[in-house]
Amino acid sequence: MKIVIAILIFSAIIIIHELGHFLLAKKNGIGVTEFSVGMGPRIFTLVKTAQGLSFKVFASTDDCMNRADWKDRTKYSLKLLPIGGSCMMLGEDEALEDERAFNSKSVWARISVIFAGPFFNFLLAFVLAMIIIGSVGYDPAKISALEPGYPMEQAGFQVGDTITKINGSSIHFQREISAYLQFNPVSDKEVKITVVRDGEKLTKSITPVSTKDGYKLGLGFSNPREKTSALNVVKYGLYEVKFWITTTVDSLKQLVMGKINKKDLAGPVGIVDMIGDRYEESKSEGGFMTLLEMFNISILLSANLGVMNLLPIPALDGGRLVFLFIEAVRGKPIDREKEGMVHLIGLAALMILMVLVLFNDISRLIHG
Repeated sequence: MKIVIAILIFSAIIIIHELGHFLLAKKNGIGVTEFSVGMGPRIFTLVKTAQGLSFKVFASTDDCMNRADWKDRTKYSLKLLPIGGSCMMLGEDEALEDERAFNSKSVWARISVIFAGPFFNFLLAFVLAMIIIGSVGYDPAKISALEPGYPMEQAGFQVGDTITKINGSSIHFQREISAYLQFNPVSDKEVKITVVRDGEKLTKSITPVSTKDGYKLGLGFSNPREKTSALNVVKYGLYEVKFWITTTVDSLKQLVMGKINKKDLAGPVGIVDMIGDRYEESKSEGGFMTLLEMFNISILLSANLGVMNLLPIPALDGGRLVFLFIEAVRGKPIDREKEGMVHLIGLAALMILMVLVLFNDISRLIHG
């Protein structure tokens, strides 16, 4: 069951991503040759022809390229392997004398098409966040406990205070406190904390106490979700997307700095396992809560995919955007063949990385 759910989640996120590319391509008059979900051989292909809808099972590349009634039409395909997807555009990687070709459009039109994929992932995360917050509320960043004799209590903070900033970083959710302290562990350095109490803002600086378990603030937070107004649902929905984007970026920084062990990385197998665990844990709370939990995972994955695709890595959307911005500054494109070669090398490197991550996933499952 967990594999089926994971496939549905992955497919939805990828479809939304590719839909972003597709809609902006169509809006800018770019010919879309094929819109597909999955990778590998085509299982089912649908085409809107002059005579009406046409479909074929196991359509070949020759069918898609040369079939007369499918010429200059968008092919919608479902492919065998339920990973990935694509929006193939006319003249995307070649110089083609056609007004509908991707590279014949203005550089800013092309930038909008490429950026639309990650943007739609953020948009999906936002919509799902609003559904969750509208249904069960948000987790306020309220202090729920203070340890006697520790800095937070000694500085005069009180249970019920809502934390809004830590060292200048804005806090909107309880989870953001945990995330901030995870990425910025407390030390002997002073920590500036801002709270709201009865509508008034209070800011105090405290020095963590050194204990045998490390430095501590003496802070506890474990609050139930709170329902909020429709306007705040939108506001906190945006904060939710910001939280996951920031968390993803901070995690990448930790990875580059060598502060995250490779065992902490998860690929498709690891994510499927995580989805399965969360599904089993939430089943006892009923079908609706299970659905919301799957939405919550989808927010994480969709925001993560959006960020990862914007990284300036060849073959990813971010890598393509780098070349497009260079073209916008130079006033002329970089040689298409050279750009294509860079993307090809980047794609090969990504494939190798995927294999390594997959091996890491399997090794972790085997050895626990």
